Amino acid sequence: MQLIDIGVNLTHPSLLKQVDAVIERAQAAGVMQLVLTGTTLEDSENALNLCLRLDAGEALFSTAGVHPHEASTWNAAAARTLRDLASQPKVRALGECGLDFNRDFTPRPQQERCFEEQLALAAELRRPVFLHERDASERMLAILRDYRDHLPAAVVHCFTGERKALYGYLDLDLHLGITGWICDERRGLHLHELVGQIPVGRLMLETDAPYLLPRTLRPKPRHGHNEPAFLPEILRTVARLRNETPEQTALHTSATARAFFGLPEIAVPERIEEFD
Repeated sequence: MQLIDIGVNLTHPSLLKQVDAVIERAQAAGVMQLVLTGTTLEDSENALNLCLRLDAGEALFSTAGVHPHEASTWNAAAARTLRDLASQPKVRALGECGLDFNRDFTPRPQQERCFEEQLALAAELRRPVFLHERDASERMLAILRDYRDHLPAAVVHCFTGERKALYGYLDLDLHLGITGWICDERRGLHLHELVGQIPVGRLMLETDAPYLLPRTLRPKPRHGHNEPAFLPEILRTVARLRNETPEQTALHTSATARAFFGLPEIAVPERIEEFD
């Protein structure tokens, strides 16, 4: 049994300073493949370089995109750079892109323009999309409807929305990424019912490390940061809420991630101990 973490901010300083150990701990926990998230063009280039520097095999891949917080940086030159990044074999999706009407760090018209142009590029290149959405599901759905038929696939990363948003995304045949938010008794309880309504083949797991440390994790790490090695805690919570065994959930979420990102099969070293 092996897991795939579809959203890791491995370029974050808290992880980058111990990157070899982070990857080693992930693999020891059965998390055999990581998709590194790109949130700016510089960050996307750094994520790609990490993949190339650290992985001569089939363990590390990345996305490339411009997050809505950074939408004010989007221009024609940025679009050309993103097109070049998308041509790299290790880059398996465009994004993190989308809309964030919760924090509104960038004016909404700029967010929408940046988002739509990245969707258009993904449609042209036939690349899947890694989506960010906060308090913007209705507007995101409205924009996505114009592009969905031309996109091979799209995943709403770190889904935290309500039932209406979930059903809207499923109606558009989107994938959903679930993080440690579901382990948070303060704000994730509504996901407990909803996660069981995500069909097999549409659900994937992610840590969004170093963010969203699962609050149910015991013992908690002294450094307080999330990392891919803690993905099994999210797995156990999701499996329980779906009335599945951890093995069943691991099997279908990993198969879905592998198909979505076009990841290769990878052999699991015999020394790795699987879930307790």
